[in-house]
Amino acid sequence: MNYNTQRNKLPMPEYGRAVQDMIDYALTIEERKERESCAKTIVFIMGNMFPALRDVPDFQGKLWDHLALMSDYKLDIDYPYPITQLDKTGQVPDRIEYSTGDIKLRHYGRIIPEMLDVVASMPEGEERNQLLRLTAVQMKKSLMIWNKEMVDDARIAADIEWYTNGKLKLQEGEFDISFNAAPHQQRQQYTRRKNKRRY
Repeated sequence: MNYNTQRNKLPMPEYGRAVQDMIDYALTIEERKERESCAKTIVFIMGNMFPALRDVPDFQGKLWDHLALMSDYKLDIDYPYPITQLDKTGQVPDRIEYSTGDIKLRHYGRIIPEMLDVVASMPEGEERNQLLRLTAVQMKKSLMIWNKEMVDDARIAADIEWYTNGKLKLQEGEFDISFNAAPHQQRQQYTRRKNKRRY
């Protein structure tokens, strides 16, 4: 039994083993005219495999490029389109390095510490207090996404103090950092209450 895993690796697996076998056969044809006729038939079959791409510009040119690539550029015929050497086909692109930075508490992300730095650098006053409250509300929302059971104002206050090395202290009861539930949460609560009334 001849398994595909034991056979040569396909240069373009999307066309399958059968098309590759046709191209390998075309390479063995000695008469040029017959070889070109065989190549045209193969390209026609390749095009029928992807009918949705027929309207793509230069689709036929790409098919002939793929034919040349799959024959390892050894198919000696008069190509109807200029052939592009697809040397990079199949190569893995270079890894993109992402700058994750130093995120101390992932549930708050990167922006919350930057917001707290801005608040800490502001002079004391109503504007600073308002921005601190808004930041604390956002921290509470972010924390609820990760763990709804471990959310309280004392933890938010402790995290603010830790982030700012004691520059900002949110005293208990000093600010109201409660927030309204999202509209979909309100609908869910209303639906639960409505269902309870039925039974």
